[in-house]
Amino acid sequence: MAKTLPALLDKMWTDYVAINPLAQKIYNFFISRGDTVLNDHIALRTFNHPRLTIDVVAAPFVASGYKYGGDYHFPEKKLYAKHYEHPDATLPKIFISELKLEEFSAELRKTVDELVAQIPAGLEHTFDFTSVGRPWKVSKATYEKLMKESDYAGWVAAFGYRPNHFTVFINALKSFADIQTLNSFLKEQGVKLNASGGEIKGTPAVFLEQSSTLANNIEVQFSDGPQTVPACYYEFARRYPLPTGELYQGFVAASADKIFESTSKGQ
Repeated sequence: MAKTLPALLDKMWTDYVAINPLAQKIYNFFISRGDTVLNDHIALRTFNHPRLTIDVVAAPFVASGYKYGGDYHFPEKKLYAKHYEHPDATLPKIFISELKLEEFSAELRKTVDELVAQIPAGLEHTFDFTSVGRPWKVSKATYEKLMKESDYAGWVAAFGYRPNHFTVFINALKSFADIQTLNSFLKEQGVKLNASGGEIKGTPAVFLEQSSTLANNIEVQFSDGPQTVPACYYEFARRYPLPTGELYQGFVAASADKIFESTSKGQ
């Protein structure tokens, strides 16, 4: 059980690359070229159920010195998000989004209530809750039912509490001058990128450019047997300086909206 921030971040990375080995492969490639790989941010997903709100999920990070950095609205996907920053700039930002249950069908809300009811009392308040994985049993039929309304809801039901993605901070890389060169290289290696809204989300004008791999497909054990579903992806972010000269540290909702689609089945 992770009880310190470094241990929690390590545990989250270990869990993440176990189900997304491509991320480890890309990371190792950067290291082999002599690059410094800094993690720009880690993304987590949840429901706005009273037991599982953003504030609940963020608690261990806030207790470890993270501060609120901004919030974001995604009306089309019915999501709300906040990001948190640590005074130590080498530590990743934490981006947490939640599904706005009140905007979905009574059936979806009932399904989520049934999943949440299975969580052992107090588990959501443990320090390493963001690395416990799926804290409930769920069937393939329930997963598919949720996916029809929201692939985000389906993802949380299938994978629970673990990183949805980690993010390479392009600015720290020496061997890739820009996101275009990096994307071209990745595609040459056979890596499939999320093309929703274009392979590059954002522009220097909004101080942030992002791209991401498509989520890999893995076999998940549901209560009634295995099924292959989209899992996690690896993101790449290039930040630009504000007029003050400081690098922009926030996120761009219009870009993040398309990044979410890295786990969509239709990609």
